[in-house]
Amino acid sequence: MKSITINGSQRESVGKKATKALRNAGQVPCVLYGGDKPVHFSATELAFSNLVYTPNAHTVVINLENGETYDAIMQDIQFHPVTDRILHVDFYQLFADKEITMDIPVHIIGVSKGVLNGGVLRKNKRKLRVKALPANLPDFIEADITPLKIGSKLYITELENDAYKFLHPDNTVVCQVRRSRASIAEFEAEDEEELEEGAEATTEGGDAPAAEATAEA
Repeated sequence: MKSITINGSQRESVGKKATKALRNAGQVPCVLYGGDKPVHFSATELAFSNLVYTPNAHTVVINLENGETYDAIMQDIQFHPVTDRILHVDFYQLFADKEITMDIPVHIIGVSKGVLNGGVLRKNKRKLRVKALPANLPDFIEADITPLKIGSKLYITELENDAYKFLHPDNTVVCQVRRSRASIAEFEAEDEEELEEGAEATTEGGDAPAAEATAEA
């Protein structure tokens, strides 16, 4: 998985006054968990743009000015309710021999037969939660929709991989092809026409024997 480097400065003071002063200076207070003890640091808000404002998943290399570096993933982020500025970020430290849980985006590939026949693709899961060693975390999960016909579903069991495991039930639907409203209306209209034609044929076929019986009488 691709990594993004965030350069930061370790925080000596973690009180409310110090935190407010950091934010006023354009810095984001952060905490790194998962190690022997929490590491408090700050980084410029601009440093998070490639990590936060993207649909892709990344690991993070936290590079502090004292020379210490940590491999991590973003665990939580808080935004200001009005301005949407980043208020606080929590990270979790990665270790090569310790599995980690992370949400990975789903990439749809292929062209569905059902879509070509007028169906509509519905993406039930845009991200999937996986558990794996850091080295085995994928950038994304490919979901091939080529075989899907109208009414077909792609289950998570069809995407299984030895490098990681999914933390979802086996009956989880990743995507499916549903009949479009236009095709449903067309199908219903065709049914009505067939019923009308059948009714007319029955009526015409039933008049002839009656007429013949009257004439013979």
